[in-house]
Amino acid sequence: MSNLSHNFNKFANRPASRNGEDAEGPPPFSIRFTFEERARLDDERGRRTLAAHIRERLFGKDAGFRRKPGNSQIKDAAALGRVLGALGASRLSSNLNQLAKAVHMGTLPVTPETEADLIEACREIQEIRLDLLRALGKLGGPSG
Repeated sequence: MSNLSHNFNKFANRPASRNGEDAEGPPPFSIRFTFEERARLDDERGRRTLAAHIRERLFGKDAGFRRKPGNSQIKDAAALGRVLGALGASRLSSNLNQLAKAVHMGTLPVTPETEADLIEACREIQEIRLDLLRALGKLGGPSG
């Protein structure tokens, strides 16, 4: 018996998990393409993953949709671009770290202006969060 047959039989004879499917799934299948074949597939696939495109080409409408839990397709690329642009242009993480350090050291003067600035920063972070959720299709709204 070849090593491949042995490994597949070992996988196939494993008891299924509670929901009837193996958590790992079947072993992956590898295939080599020429540079030209790969370039053609990359051109044809658009924004889909290469695996999803090949599965669709092989099985047509019967191709199953596969996605790992937690991974989302981008629903609104413009919203995601705005959020990532705003995050890249800001010094948000550095400023929050400096604030946390000052709080821990007891050197953050809490004045009405400081409090107002912190409330405004929290509001802006909430807006960024909502834009991200809309862009990822996790929240309805104008961009989702």
